[in-house]
Amino acid sequence: MEDKNFKGHLAMLGANITFGLLSPVSKTLLNSGIFNAYSLTMARMFGAAVAFWIASLFIPKETVPPKDMVLLFFASLLGIVINQGCFLTGVSLTSPIDASIVATTTPIITMIIAALYLKEPITGKKVIGIFIGAAGALLLILSGQHIATAGNNNVSGDIFCLLAQTSFACYYVFFKKLIARYHPITLMKWMFIYASICCVPFAYSDVATIPFTNIPGEFYLDLAFVVFGATFFAYLLIPIGQKHLRPTVASMYNYVQPIVASLITVWLGMDTFGFTKTLAILLVFTGVYIVTRSKSKAQMDAETKKSAL
Repeated sequence: MEDKNFKGHLAMLGANITFGLLSPVSKTLLNSGIFNAYSLTMARMFGAAVAFWIASLFIPKETVPPKDMVLLFFASLLGIVINQGCFLTGVSLTSPIDASIVATTTPIITMIIAALYLKEPITGKKVIGIFIGAAGALLLILSGQHIATAGNNNVSGDIFCLLAQTSFACYYVFFKKLIARYHPITLMKWMFIYASICCVPFAYSDVATIPFTNIPGEFYLDLAFVVFGATFFAYLLIPIGQKHLRPTVASMYNYVQPIVASLITVWLGMDTFGFTKTLAILLVFTGVYIVTRSKSKAQMDAETKKSAL
C-alpha cells in the first residue's frame, strides 16, 4: 500500500473512531435539558472555529483566492452546517441505535453520487464490499439493541439523520479537488467560521439561555469531547482522508462507528464480546478491504487505453 494511501486510511480510521463516540455523548448532553440540538451545534461550530484559527497561527499562511472562498462556503454548508445540524436534530428525536443504522447508508449514497458526478465506476467488487461492510455494521448494531439508551425512535429523527448522511456524502464527492489544494487547518478554519456565521441566527437565543455557571462538571467534559474530539480532531483528519482516498473508500470507514460503540459497551460491562461481534467486525473490515481493492476510474481508463493499443 502506498504511503499516501496508508495516511488516508489512518486518518479516516481516527476520525470515525471519534465519531463513533459522538452519538452516545451527544445524547447525554441533549437529554440533560441544558442543551438542545441548536445550542449544541453552535457550540461545536464556534468552539472548533476558535481552535482551528489558533492552530492556523502555527502553520505557513496560505492565500485562498475568492473563487475558492466561495467553494469553501458551500463545502461548509454540506460538510458542516447541514450535516451537523441535521445529525444533532435527528439524535435529539430518535435513538442512538436508529442514528447508527441510518449512518450505514453513507457509503451507498457516496458510491451513487460519485458514479454520477465523478463517473467513478460501480463495480461488482465495490458493491459487494459495501454490502458486506453494511451487513457487519448492522449485525453489530442490532446485536446491541437490547442495551440501547432510551430514545423517541421518531421517524422524523431518522429522516434528519439520513439528510445528515446524504449531505456528508455530497461533501465527500463534490469537494475532493478543492480539499487537495490546501492544508487541512486552512480549510477548516474558513469552513468553521462560515458555519458559525450560518448558525448564529438559528441558535443565538438557545445559547443565550444556557446556565453556564450551573452546568455540572461532567457535562463540561462531555462538551469538551464533542467540540475538540469529535469536531476539531475529527475534521482535522477528514481532509487528509479525502485527499488520499476515493470518496467511496473514505466513506466506508463509517462502518467503524458501530464497532467503537460496541467496544465501549463491552468495556463498561454492559455487554459481552462473543462470536456475533467478532463476525461483525470481520465483515466490516473485509468489506473495507474489498472496496479498497476495487478499480478506480483512472485504473479502468488506463486498462481500456492499453487494450486499444
